[in-house]
Amino acid sequence: MVSIQKIYQLFLNHPRISTDTRKDVKDTLFFALSGENFNGNTFAKAALENGARTAIVDDPSVAIDDRYLLVDDVLSALQELARMHRARNLIPLLAITGSNGKTTTKNLIRAVLSAGKKIIATEGNFNNHIGVPITLLGIRRDTELAVVEMGANHVSEIGQLCQIALPDTGIITNIGKAHLEGFGGFEGVVKAKGEMYDFLRQTHGTVIINADDPLLMELSSGIKRFTYGKSGAQVTGTITRYNPFLSVKWQYEGHEYSMDTFLYGKYNYYNIMAAIAAGIYYNIPVDHINEAIAAFRSENNRSQLMRTDTNEIIMDAYNANPVSMSEAIQSFREARKENPWLILGDMFELGESAEEEHKAIIDLLISCRFDQVLLAGEIFSKIKIPESYKSFKTTGELEHYLLENPIRHAHILIKGSRGMYLEKTLNVL
Repeated sequence: MVSIQKIYQLFLNHPRISTDTRKDVKDTLFFALSGENFNGNTFAKAALENGARTAIVDDPSVAIDDRYLLVDDVLSALQELARMHRARNLIPLLAITGSNGKTTTKNLIRAVLSAGKKIIATEGNFNNHIGVPITLLGIRRDTELAVVEMGANHVSEIGQLCQIALPDTGIITNIGKAHLEGFGGFEGVVKAKGEMYDFLRQTHGTVIINADDPLLMELSSGIKRFTYGKSGAQVTGTITRYNPFLSVKWQYEGHEYSMDTFLYGKYNYYNIMAAIAAGIYYNIPVDHINEAIAAFRSENNRSQLMRTDTNEIIMDAYNANPVSMSEAIQSFREARKENPWLILGDMFELGESAEEEHKAIIDLLISCRFDQVLLAGEIFSKIKIPESYKSFKTTGELEHYLLENPIRHAHILIKGSRGMYLEKTLNVL
């Protein structure tokens, strides 16, 4: 078995890694990661043929010459390599997790910090036990700061990621009802997300924290805080406009600033405030903070405002849980658009609470007096709905209905879990 020290020496000479032969692997160290439905070792030969310098494998039968490096477990080797690289590059590192908004917050913070520093940040939502190590291995000699998003579906995952990334600062955007099935309920979510605070408490780190969130303030007891919020915080702010995009006025140390954004929905207020606070904390000039946030555009179906030939659409179908769904509905109601329609899909990974949480969404829609609602998914299809609503077991059935019953001159909110693929409805809207 080859040592991590040897792999690290190879990495220092050729600091690029790859895990997917469908992408460019030239001059990389290829890690033959395996999953539930595939054996990465079987791709090692192809990686070498396509230009990889070395293939790290954990199947002895594959390691036929010195281009293959045999380890006990490829994933563990990747994580240990990342931990070693991070430990030898102790630059400031901001870790971000939360039930809602962590990727948008990370993207905003990346935009802000990039305006004044040489940084690396998690790409997309590549925030798991594979994505975090890959992000850390992107640290170079000139990197001044790292922003690492951390996601989890089970208790202990955030703690393990912190042991690899060694953050000195952290943000939990919020703690809500997401991935309840994996966490065993809301208490498990609180415990899992709080693992970041536990790490920072033990290592004397700092939290950038929403002072308006009582749960986060309670969980962060005993940790150095840099706070943001509507009042009583070091960085404070208010929404001055939100139809359709947010404008914010904010204050720090007696000075007041304002900005217009291209972010939709009042629920993005705290994402903006977290980015402002991070900018202040890391000494980014105020004008650079404002310019970076003002220029930021949502992408990948995250609260994107789209216009078709006949409709205006808020596409927020990257993911959904009870909190984010409720906030999106309430923001849509407050916008008071003419001819409002809602197209909502099932929320996944809610376990035994699934039907109860979906029923609560129906109750919210009724209380908001929406009557033009289309629902898609097995769970929504089980729930009693008002006569004016329509439900479909699949997104395909919903698409077929929209083809025969086109919506015109409407304002439409589209929201659902990623696996519902609600973006497909754009073809008929």
